[in-house]
Amino acid sequence: GSGERLGGATPKQFCAVQGRPLVSYAVRAMERISWISDIVVVVSPENIETMKTIIEKYGHKRVTVVEGGVTRHRSIFNGLKVFAENEFSRHLLQKPEVVIIHDAVRPFVEEDIVSKVVMAAKEHGAAGAIRPLVSTVIASAADGCLDHSLERARYRASEMPQAFLFDIIYEAYQQCTDYDLDYGTECLHLALKHCKTNAKLVEGTADLWKVTYKRDLYAAESIIKDNLSQQVCVITNVKETVAQVGFLLPESLKSQVKVEAISVSLSKNDIHLQNIVSGHCYNFVCVNDKKRAIQETQQIVDMLEKSNIPLLYPVVLISVHLDISENNSLSIEMEEITTIKKFARETRKKNILVYGLLIQYK
Repeated sequence: GSGERLGGATPKQFCAVQGRPLVSYAVRAMERISWISDIVVVVSPENIETMKTIIEKYGHKRVTVVEGGVTRHRSIFNGLKVFAENEFSRHLLQKPEVVIIHDAVRPFVEEDIVSKVVMAAKEHGAAGAIRPLVSTVIASAADGCLDHSLERARYRASEMPQAFLFDIIYEAYQQCTDYDLDYGTECLHLALKHCKTNAKLVEGTADLWKVTYKRDLYAAESIIKDNLSQQVCVITNVKETVAQVGFLLPESLKSQVKVEAISVSLSKNDIHLQNIVSGHCYNFVCVNDKKRAIQETQQIVDMLEKSNIPLLYPVVLISVHLDISENNSLSIEMEEITTIKKFARETRKKNILVYGLLIQYK
């Protein structure tokens, strides 16, 4: 996409939302689905290096960048070729049974709808998500007056993701005329037109909308912020001083957010904490009085990375070190602050935002 309707020089997929390019959210949405083997991102020639930089910066995996064409269909065709044509790619990817086609500016797709579309495609050859029309579609006559209108109840808006048996959609693109490739927009129609494959339509969810206009960027940012603030997990160890803080902090937060408070030794394999981490909690406060608080912080980060939590949004981890010792050393404190800052820079690449809070407690 070129972002013409967005009204800016930057293509919308590269616009920042919460400091992160929109395309990175879309890639992460697919990346977190373990059964997707490869992710192909098709971009215009002038943005290939930009996309490669995004992949490296945010640690995306299983991603191949492909040069796009001058139209939507030509770009999709280029993306399909990396599975089938040696001369198109130096590293031919293994051909999948089913291929998913998705927009880079639909960042909030969930695994459930992707799975439904893929299963429908395996059975019918092609499938796509749909949503009810929110406005009536009308046609104008040559004089600019109303010609006719469509009965809205009979029609649906075609959305993404769409899925196809690879052989069907690839054959459809091979059969396309230049007119199809230059002026067509609907992939499901190509499968029907060239392969006689009737697509199964799957009712989609409200979060399938795409960022089209500048106001949509603000809406996307609002959704991300809302998701970030739903729940916080307060983790403390079992020592008396820390446990007291671990009790008072959740009590003060309960009026603002949903709070999960647990007292646990991170050196042990705590099932309760693992269940919280594996859920959709994106905010953690770890309170401890250990001299090497960074070690406990690292344990939580490791647990986050190994869990099934979708790192589509930034995870916030606040490491609170209560210093209750009588002999406070400024040099040791500065060393600890320097260590947590360096650690935070590394974890930011994984979309985990770490903050350190050092409190001298008496």
